Amino acid sequence: MSYIPRLQTQYAEEIVPNLKERFEYKSVMQVPRITKICLNQGLGKAIADKKIVEYATDEMSRVAGQKAVQTISTKDVSNFKLRKGMPIGARVTLRRERMYEFLDRLIAISLPRTRDFQGVKPKGFDGRGNFTFGVKEQIIFPEISLDEVKFFNGMDITIVTTANTDEEAQALLEGFGFPFKKK
Repeated sequence: MSYIPRLQTQYAEEIVPNLKERFEYKSVMQVPRITKICLNQGLGKAIADKKIVEYATDEMSRVAGQKAVQTISTKDVSNFKLRKGMPIGARVTLRRERMYEFLDRLIAISLPRTRDFQGVKPKGFDGRGNFTFGVKEQIIFPEISLDEVKFFNGMDITIVTTANTDEEAQALLEGFGFPFKKK
């Protein structure tokens, strides 16, 4: 028997029936689902020091459980001393089992470790059912040891869903136990 992440089982057994009833879908295929989670770090300081991108890529790979790639600048910007082809960030896209594993760790462990955490503001929806929010420091993830951190970097996390509206997407994420801030 192969391993199935806890949230994937919860989605199939609890969330799908609840959303189907709440939004009166005719088919189970209409119920929104999460397709991918994208992690992105923009590292403006990396122009001066190339090591910053290497550290960020390594840390992001540990957090995601999958190898992160460096993002490269596409054009020259003389005001920022930026040349085309310079590494300026790190990103990784998670799908399937790794996506559910990361979401589980994010909801249960990482977000509650944020300083003065009262929930994530629900204003990060884009109108098409995708949700983006930022994390100020990468040290909230248990995979990163505080002793090894050389630079404190934040990151953007985007949860891409098949939902048609923000209301459906928020209901989906709340079904997973996502801690939205109460109004």
